[in-house]
Amino acid sequence: MTETLSIVGAGRVGRALGRRMRELGWKIGAVVTRNESSARRGVRFIGAGSACVGMSRRILASTCIIIATPDGAIEEVASELARIGSEELQGQVVLHTSGTMDSTALQAVRACGASIGSMHPLQTFNGVTVPPLEGKIFAIEGDPMAVRTARKIARALGAAPKPIEPRNKPLYHAAGALAAGHALVVVEAAVQLLMSLGTKRSEAIRALLPMTRQVLQNYERLGPRAAWTGPLARGDYEVVAKHLNVLQQHSPEYGNAYEALNRLAERILGRDVADSSPAGVRAEKNKKVKAHCIGG
Repeated sequence: MTETLSIVGAGRVGRALGRRMRELGWKIGAVVTRNESSARRGVRFIGAGSACVGMSRRILASTCIIIATPDGAIEEVASELARIGSEELQGQVVLHTSGTMDSTALQAVRACGASIGSMHPLQTFNGVTVPPLEGKIFAIEGDPMAVRTARKIARALGAAPKPIEPRNKPLYHAAGALAAGHALVVVEAAVQLLMSLGTKRSEAIRALLPMTRQVLQNYERLGPRAAWTGPLARGDYEVVAKHLNVLQQHSPEYGNAYEALNRLAERILGRDVADSSPAGVRAEKNKKVKAHCIGG
């Protein structure tokens, strides 16, 4: 029997999952958004489906419903599904794709007999292309039937389904945000610093991005300590203090972020300057500067 799928929320994640599932042979039913233009764009991107503005009973024709809306709308969507679906939800699977919320956000449809779960792909989505999902983690939890369906979807996509305790979802998602979104913020902040000195954006990116790539490649091959670079890694706290002072002058947000990152780096990767360093006096001075600039 052909699997059928309706998608509520045709944003980056919903469109990407819909397109890949369509390519894998799933029948796409309703594609639901708040306005007609976004619903039609979603259908065009997916390559199949019926564009729907707002909640529609056409959603109920599918055996699996994926809610890929922003977190704040998930419970509202579930309540509306329960209102229009009632007994027709009996035996259906409803999944949401939030990284922080667990399946209890769908309690309204569970009360109607649906099996509920959450399925979050640990991947970035740009809305323009479908990113590679092979080997990516899909964090899954919920009712047994929903979990089985989510695992089936993940494995069909070549991904790695991973069970997760509901209480652990916010911390899991925070890890992804640090590795992706916040990493981008740090690189863009560095680019803007060079731009403030008169460097063109394209030149700043060409100057900085290769360093970022190299560090990540070293991290992947050699591990965190071998890849760690810069004055803090060398224990050169005088340079760190100079950075902190000039960044505070440039912008308090930059200075505060730099200080916070130094504290985090010292906690995660830090090590004391070796006692056998060439200049014992310098090492002692470094300790005093360290206490000033990162609270060591």
